[in-house]
Amino acid sequence: MQNKWQASAFLKASAALHAGAVASALVWPSTIAFGIASLIANHAVLAAAGLWPRSSLLGPNVLRLSGERAEVALTIDDGPDPQVTPYVLDILAEKNIKATFFCIAAKVKMHPELVQRMIAEGHHIENHSMQHRHYFSVMGMGGMKKEIMRAQQAIEEVTGRKPQFFRAPAGLRNPFLDPVLHKLDLKLVSWTRRGFDTRVHDAKKITKRLLANAKAGDILLLHDGNSSRRANGQAVILEVLPQLIDKLKQQNLHFVRIADGMRA
Repeated sequence: MQNKWQASAFLKASAALHAGAVASALVWPSTIAFGIASLIANHAVLAAAGLWPRSSLLGPNVLRLSGERAEVALTIDDGPDPQVTPYVLDILAEKNIKATFFCIAAKVKMHPELVQRMIAEGHHIENHSMQHRHYFSVMGMGGMKKEIMRAQQAIEEVTGRKPQFFRAPAGLRNPFLDPVLHKLDLKLVSWTRRGFDTRVHDAKKITKRLLANAKAGDILLLHDGNSSRRANGQAVILEVLPQLIDKLKQQNLHFVRIADGMRA
């Protein structure tokens, strides 16, 4: 039986602040201005927490692998992309690396053969929403639930495996997400470090950013979908991956899927 959803300490404090401001205004009308200012400040912090992908103020957020083993997780977002993902898979196969792909479910339905290859080669497909809507972080609870549930169903139909983890589009969210994920038995996953490879075109800069102070437990973020392109049209991830993998292997770090890295 699933445990009842519990709001984070920050959300509980926010609710208490709202209740206290209303009660104070009713008993001491002179405090209305202070109460309004407090609520405005609180909503500003709520908004900032939603815009900060690595924040845990709105609910649990996996930022690192759970163990102290010499492991890192490579996560790849926004695919599958038929022009990029096959080459990503070739590199991973050559390097004997298993990755976690946070896929847009609409693309999963469009490219089932490619997804079947990903599964056959030992990678995991996790939930990155149905459509990757740019306004996901301002959706209400009903809209979020529909978007994520449809993605769960679509991915399971193609892969035969129900996703265990969810990554919000662009990492942005609001207080409605955590109860939805709890209802669907999903865990929110962000990252330890990212390469900004959807915007940066220089593979060396991306690789350097990902490797800076890299250590066991890191969750690394790259993109096969929406990857930036070099002048010759090549997706920058294809140049980053071999360098990144080789450098981390030289540090005796092993690549695991998120699900494996979260084991006790």
